Amino acid sequence: MARYIFITGGVVSSLGKGLASAALGALLQARGYSVRLRKLDPYLNVDPGTMSPFEHGEVFVTDDGAETDLDLGHYERFTGVAARKTDSVSSGRIYSTVLEKERRGDYLGKTIQVVPHVTNQIKEFLEIGDDEVDFMLCEIGGTVGDIEGLPFFEAIRQFGHQRPRNNCIYMHLTLLPYLAASGELKTKPTQHSVKELQSIGIAPDVLVCRSEHPIPEKEREKLALFCNVRPEAVIAAYDLGSIYDAPLAYHKEGLDQAVLDAFGITPAPKPKLATWKDVSDRVHHPDGTVRVAIVGKYTQLEDAYKSIAEALVHGGMHNRVKVKIEWVDAELFDTQDPAPYLEGFNAILVPGGFGERGTEGKIKAAEFARTRKVPYLGICLGMQMAVIEAARNLAGLKDAGSEEFDHEAGKKRFTPVVYHLKEWVEGNRTIQRDADDDKGGTMRLGAYNATLSEGSKVAEIYGGTAISERHRHRYEVDIQYREDLEKYGLEFSGMSPDGRLPEIVEFKDHPWYIGVQFHPELKSKPFEPHPLFRDFIKAAVDQSRLV
Repeated sequence: MARYIFITGGVVSSLGKGLASAALGALLQARGYSVRLRKLDPYLNVDPGTMSPFEHGEVFVTDDGAETDLDLGHYERFTGVAARKTDSVSSGRIYSTVLEKERRGDYLGKTIQVVPHVTNQIKEFLEIGDDEVDFMLCEIGGTVGDIEGLPFFEAIRQFGHQRPRNNCIYMHLTLLPYLAASGELKTKPTQHSVKELQSIGIAPDVLVCRSEHPIPEKEREKLALFCNVRPEAVIAAYDLGSIYDAPLAYHKEGLDQAVLDAFGITPAPKPKLATWKDVSDRVHHPDGTVRVAIVGKYTQLEDAYKSIAEALVHGGMHNRVKVKIEWVDAELFDTQDPAPYLEGFNAILVPGGFGERGTEGKIKAAEFARTRKVPYLGICLGMQMAVIEAARNLAGLKDAGSEEFDHEAGKKRFTPVVYHLKEWVEGNRTIQRDADDDKGGTMRLGAYNATLSEGSKVAEIYGGTAISERHRHRYEVDIQYREDLEKYGLEFSGMSPDGRLPEIVEFKDHPWYIGVQFHPELKSKPFEPHPLFRDFIKAAVDQSRLV
């Protein structure tokens, strides 16, 4: 039976909560325990994949095809534990399940209420995989006091009451604001946040306080007294130079020890932190710098490309260089020459996305990288734009484009070298989709196998010809154009096992030019950088020496 750690938040950003959860998971692993992290999202979205990146940031995809909150990306990056569909649930999914059960007659005609039916459904979700790990860390999204979160707080209150003693603890994150005028940290917001939590029957065992300034001992004692926690369980969370300093910083403050003490686990195994010390050393002691341009359309909100940014950092760590990421709005190139914006970069990355906006700019970025011999990585839509660029400028198909853009415009304007995928094989079954289907859950989602060509650049990078990567897309490159494009050097070097779906393209006569239909960034970790990002940054380092 797993022990449960419920992580709630007061006046604190979701990143702070997600990062603390992930760092705690990493510290428990360093002590030899197995962990799994879960996100309970009080908001109504059943499919985060239907939300705009401007609303919710990146959509993180799991191996088993779930579209989830970006916090699950932090969990995977810090623990290396592959997330599952069951590691993320929204109130929308909970209510939907309750209504389905009611329609089936599972409740035998009873009046359906938040308590007990909704809260029972949340508790059922919490217990999935209970016997697989030592610790289950469950982060509750939002802030204490949000009306959406009340059923979740009630559920975890009941859960802790119904489990054996010392089986559940509660960790609460808050912010200690600093008033420059008086030069003091204010504890009142934290006190009120804890009071709000206590009013719904939950008393925190560990208090994590975000602060820009050192917390004086007097303030720690005040927080312990008024929030009813032990003084050693008041943990400071200071701003860090890198998120990858978090495990060492939290260990130094005693977070993992406070959690183990709350469970009564004594003596506890000593942590083995060599991996995180190496990670921190690589972050803070690079041997040089490379500049990478990310040409996308969500550049105003960096969280939209969170996993890509982190994967680039991981590649830099492996190569002992600092990766300076600069965000370039693809729409600039719709009307302007990309050269003044892209000259001086050591590598160019074009990420995924949906819709036609900004795509002509991405095509120009792909052309710039190809003709100027600048390392290029195209991900999902970035691969499709590279194929369209080659079709237009090398194969002579001047009106090459994507069926996606014609569907969006409601009229035919392009010869579709990229088409809407209506059928594909998933395991031992065939999936069928229509362009007019509901947007939620209609994509090729999750991990799929691919076969790489012997002697190709990607086979060399991966060190083999069989790979599995995560997908999230509705449109595919049309295989019928393969022969024409390969005549001009664009090799289809990765294919689905049945040979029908292109997974990777690369230019043979280019230092480093690769497009992938999948999302390699989702599997990269600081202690295990993804092979493509590791090699992409190596190519950027080589390019920097030529400039």
